[in-house]
Amino acid sequence: MERILTYHITEESNQQLISSFLKAQGYSSQNLVELKKMPESVLINNTWTYMNQRLHTGDVLTIHIREEASSEKIPPVELPLDIIYEDEDLLIVNKPAGMPIHPSMNNYDNSLGNALAYYFAKQNKPFVFRCINRLDRDTSGLTIVAKHMVSAGMLSSMVARKGDNQSSETVSYGITREYLAIVRGSIHPSKGTITAPIARKPGSILERQVDFAQGEHAVTHYRTIDEQNGHSLVSLILETGRTHQIRVHMKYLGYPLIGDYLYNPDMEYINRQALHSYRLHFIHPITRKVMDFTAPLPCDMRNVACAQSPWSLPQSE
Repeated sequence: MERILTYHITEESNQQLISSFLKAQGYSSQNLVELKKMPESVLINNTWTYMNQRLHTGDVLTIHIREEASSEKIPPVELPLDIIYEDEDLLIVNKPAGMPIHPSMNNYDNSLGNALAYYFAKQNKPFVFRCINRLDRDTSGLTIVAKHMVSAGMLSSMVARKGDNQSSETVSYGITREYLAIVRGSIHPSKGTITAPIARKPGSILERQVDFAQGEHAVTHYRTIDEQNGHSLVSLILETGRTHQIRVHMKYLGYPLIGDYLYNPDMEYINRQALHSYRLHFIHPITRKVMDFTAPLPCDMRNVACAQSPWSLPQSE
């Protein structure tokens, strides 16, 4: 993968070290280490230079990213791939339920990683798989994949970043991740914030539980969007990203997701957890443009509603 980034130096950055300037742009320390290993990766006014050189007003700083290796343990496999958006820095993929993110012992050749490895192999391009917001195998919807090390570092930092305002009405995190879930019954109260630490359940490899003694900080904002056929469609916005966070938090609230084989095997209407990564909203890490994407509710979740009255979906704010 190859990417050239160009920065025009203003008075504000005059006399700043290149390394300091790049860190201010969002480059991680690891990014700087990797760039030092690449031949002629840092240039001022088209002349190769070192990270400890100072910038001057009017300089043109060029960063040349070259990644020639691919993820060795991800074999390319031709699989359906729904790419919602792609540019030089990232992809947005609408992942179907049933597709794991990464290959594993029992899912070696049916993952999103396999599909993307094939996609780039067809273009004769190397590709290191860097999925930013990982979804459970049976969770459908939008996920971000970084195309090079710099965008990966910036996007990962954005996922980890917390907003200053903790209100569910005005969340403003680095990346807003909105999910849609279906539970049985009416939720009371209809909106709120779940703040409950999550830890691995003793004796289980997979299951998590709320654990106020040993759990990791976890916060989920929720609100009911619609009620149909004895079920509620819920919008959930993650402030943190713990394993199974939404599934565990909704069970803790008393309204577990239907179809969830681990936490609520209510399979009357659906055979997987009724959870969909519906919306991603963020500032592009390189171009600084506002990015906003939604993915339609999949058929199995739509079918839980009354046939005569489809689910009402949340409006972008």
